[in-house]
Amino acid sequence: MDHVRPVVEPVHEPGWPGIQRNSLSKTICRKRPGQLAEGQPQMAEQCDPGSFVARRKTQPRKCLLRLAGFLAVLLVTAAAAEAGDWPQILGPQRNGIATGEQLLESWGSQGPRTQWTADVGEGFAGVAVVGNRVVTFYRDGREEIVQSLDAVTGRSQWQTASACSYSGGVSNDTGPRCVPVITGDAVITFGVEGRLQCLQLSTGSRLWERDTTADFSPLEGYFGAGSTPVVAGDRVLVNVGGREGNSVVAFDLATGRTLWTVFSDNASYSAPIVTEYDGRQLALVITRLHLTGIDVVSGRLQFAIPFGARGPTVNAATPLLTGDKVFVTASYGIGSRLISLADPEAAAVERDEMILATQYATPVAAAERSDLIFAVDGRQDAGSGQASLKCVDLATWKVLWEERGLDYGSLIRVNKELLMLTCGGELIRFEANSRGFRVSARHQVQESTDRGYRLPAIANGRLFIRDDTKLRCLQVGKSSGG
Repeated sequence: MDHVRPVVEPVHEPGWPGIQRNSLSKTICRKRPGQLAEGQPQMAEQCDPGSFVARRKTQPRKCLLRLAGFLAVLLVTAAAAEAGDWPQILGPQRNGIATGEQLLESWGSQGPRTQWTADVGEGFAGVAVVGNRVVTFYRDGREEIVQSLDAVTGRSQWQTASACSYSGGVSNDTGPRCVPVITGDAVITFGVEGRLQCLQLSTGSRLWERDTTADFSPLEGYFGAGSTPVVAGDRVLVNVGGREGNSVVAFDLATGRTLWTVFSDNASYSAPIVTEYDGRQLALVITRLHLTGIDVVSGRLQFAIPFGARGPTVNAATPLLTGDKVFVTASYGIGSRLISLADPEAAAVERDEMILATQYATPVAAAERSDLIFAVDGRQDAGSGQASLKCVDLATWKVLWEERGLDYGSLIRVNKELLMLTCGGELIRFEANSRGFRVSARHQVQESTDRGYRLPAIANGRLFIRDDTKLRCLQVGKSSGG
């Protein structure tokens, strides 16, 4: 059943079934009955207007006009990101590559200047940045907090709280783990207990929410829910991990209504990506034990390739596209695979644990459609100095160089340079080349933490980094407008 909690009553308009006005209500949509073969999506039926229970009906014409304006913003800007924005996990294209950024020639002997700091609660979610807004997502006591800060000053613009009782899994952290996703005037967050919600970016008002744990009954992962959703046009795709064909779920961006569900596997901690291939939008989703390809519009499963291992293992790195191939990697004895999208069911182009086996840091390509990648190898929980940095040529399946003795961390590419933020709190700046590890700057920018790193974000010359208690804004590049 669909337990949508938007905040509205139904108004049916062409092209947007179930668009709704601003009043409190609860939506119940029934799926089509009957068993479907694996790989066939379960399509949600149109919502019955009688199933909406409106609790407040005030100024309906004004509310409808306000929602129409909001939807217009979504339609025009849902897939767009301005140069210098970081609207989701791993940046504009979910590949760790910054757009429209230019690093300062030098940071000086003391390293990049701290522009501001802000107190934040617990959790492992990095930030998303669009324009002058930095959206954070953290835990404070028995609440998950979404907060918008001014990118220039760090001052709070708004915050929205939701109840959360998650008390920790294998580790003692209490989440959340997913980076917010900004699209148009909407912010999507996915909490550690499986609460999916859509907020208005400009005000923080809640537009709708879904309890995916109640709706799809996923098995709880080692660390709660932790796969950042992806927005593809007018839908939000979530690696829910539900049972009986409810592994991956598409929700309507405007209303939160279920559009389709497909596949049966537990969720992973890897974020899905969407690409154009063979005339269709294809979602690449790593589940607990598979790499899947799913048609975004129809929800039909295009392929499912075994990737992962049973037992105490985790898939957490995001898939990386290199031309018409997709590269996936994991630790725990799983290793890496390079798979051709032209024939994904065939044997992997390459498969190897020795070339790379990273715990959760996503590799970064040297250029668009490049076979040359940079990656952090190893595990964060192995301890300080136990990871290495590698440059790998996927065309020849060879490691071109390796720098050992580093702390685990994450990578961002800015033009022909890379930034590595380690769990030890060190920021390393080095060249993106295949000849060796050539460092141009190396500075301690925050305290070391044994609880893992939070993904950094770069936008308009500012690098945003989190530790256990603080969000910091560092001036690492050229900024405009303040």
